[in-house]
Amino acid sequence: MSCVPDLVAALPDLGWLDANEVRVRQTSYWDASSLRACALARPRKTEQVSELLSRASAAGQTVVTHGGRTTCVDGVRAQSDDIVLSLERMNQILEIDCVEGVAIVEAGVVLQTLQEAVAEKGMVLPLDLGARGTCTIGGNVATNAGGVNVLRYGMMRNLVLGLEAVLPTGEVVSSMNRMLKNNSGYDLKQLFIGSEGTLGVVTKVVLRLEPSFSAREVALVALDSFDAVLTLQAEARRTLSTTLLAFEVMWGRYYDAVTGERGHRAPLARGAPFYALIEAKSDSDGTTNGLLSLLERSLEVGTLVDGAVASSERERLEFWKVRDDFERILEASPVFLYDISLPLRSMDNYIRDLMRSFAERFPGGVVHVFGHLCDGNLHLFLTPNAQVSDLDAIRQAADECVYLNLTRYDGAVSAEHGIGREKKGWLHISRSEGEMELMRRLKRMLDPANILNRGLVFDV
Repeated sequence: MSCVPDLVAALPDLGWLDANEVRVRQTSYWDASSLRACALARPRKTEQVSELLSRASAAGQTVVTHGGRTTCVDGVRAQSDDIVLSLERMNQILEIDCVEGVAIVEAGVVLQTLQEAVAEKGMVLPLDLGARGTCTIGGNVATNAGGVNVLRYGMMRNLVLGLEAVLPTGEVVSSMNRMLKNNSGYDLKQLFIGSEGTLGVVTKVVLRLEPSFSAREVALVALDSFDAVLTLQAEARRTLSTTLLAFEVMWGRYYDAVTGERGHRAPLARGAPFYALIEAKSDSDGTTNGLLSLLERSLEVGTLVDGAVASSERERLEFWKVRDDFERILEASPVFLYDISLPLRSMDNYIRDLMRSFAERFPGGVVHVFGHLCDGNLHLFLTPNAQVSDLDAIRQAADECVYLNLTRYDGAVSAEHGIGREKKGWLHISRSEGEMELMRRLKRMLDPANILNRGLVFDV
C-alpha cells in the first residue's frame, strides 16, 4: 500500500501536487510526454527536504529529484509510484559578496537569473550554457555542468566552493565553505557534484564569481580542413592566453542546417567544411587586438578561408545563435542527441568513422556535429531518416555507431551531460569495473534503501 497519503498528512506544507496535477507537466525539455508520479513535493526549506527523505527512506518510498528538467540523458523521468521532489520553490539568492567573489544560492535558482543578478553587481558567474533560461544551479551541480566557458573557467566542479546536501536517509551535510583554499580533510562536496542526484539532494551552493570585464568580441571563421581547425585553436590558446573565453567548432553540415532560408542569417557563406566561433575578452577600449591580429595572420598563411568579427552586441548574439539554436535539426523525427569526449587529434577520424558506420546502418541518415573543441567535447545529432517501426531498435543501432566507435579512440561516453538512464549500458566503455563497483558501494552506503534517483548512472 502506498505511503504517500501518510507523507502528505505528516508534511502538509510541502506544496504537494497529486497525480492528476503532475500529469499537466511535461516530463522534460527533451520528452514531451506527461510527467508520471504518484505525487510531487515542492519544499521551501532544507529541513523539509530532510524530513521528506527521512520518512521516504524508512518507508522504502522512491523519490526522483527535479530541477529545470533540461537533462539530455533521461535523468528526470519518474514512474507512477514515485514521488517527485522539485526544488522549484527553493529559489532564493541568499548573498552576493563582491569582496570575496562568492554567491550563495538555493538549489532552485535558475542559472540566467543568477547570471543577471551578479552582473548587476559588476561580477560574472563563469558558468554558461544554452539552457541558461531554464536549468537550475542544483541541477548544474548534480550533473557537473560544462558549457561554453570551460576552456577558461573549468566545469561546475571548479566553480563550487561549498554546498549543503541532504542524504537519502535525511541527514543534512552542510559544507558551506566560501574560501578558495580549504585543505581540511576530505572534500565531501565532491561526492555530490556530478553524481546526478543519486547520493543526495543539493539544497544550497556557494559559487565562485569573477570580476566582470568591459566587453567581449566574437569572430566566426571558415576553414577547409580539420587540421586547419587544430592549428587555429593551438594558435588561439597560445596568443590569446587568458583572454580566450571560448573556441567552438561546427562541422559544415551543422552550419548549413541551422542557417539559410528557414534558419538563422548566415554570417559567412555556407558550404565550408568547418566553422569556428572564437570569443575573447575585449581590451579596455572595447577592442581585442590579439583576436584581430590572430585572424589577420591566419588569413595570410591560409589557415582560414573566410572570417567575420561581430561589430555590435546584437551581431555577437546572432553569431552565438548559429552555434546554440539547433531547433531546425530537431524538426526531423527521430533525432538522437549525444555528447562525447575525445582527444583532439582523434576527432576527425572518429567523426569520419561514425558517419561511415551510420550510413551503412541508415543509408539516408545524417550526422550533425558541433562542440567545445578545446575541452574535447563534441555534440552529435544523429537523424536516421528511416521509417520508424521499432524506435528502440533504431536507437540501439545509433548508440552502437556512436559508442563502439569510441573504444578505438580512448573516448568517453559523456563529456558534460552525464549518464542518466540513457547511457548506463555504455558506462563500462569509460569506467573500469573497479571504478563502477566503488560507485555502487558509495550508493549502497549513503542510500541503503535505494530510494533516491534509483536506476540513474547504474543499477545497484
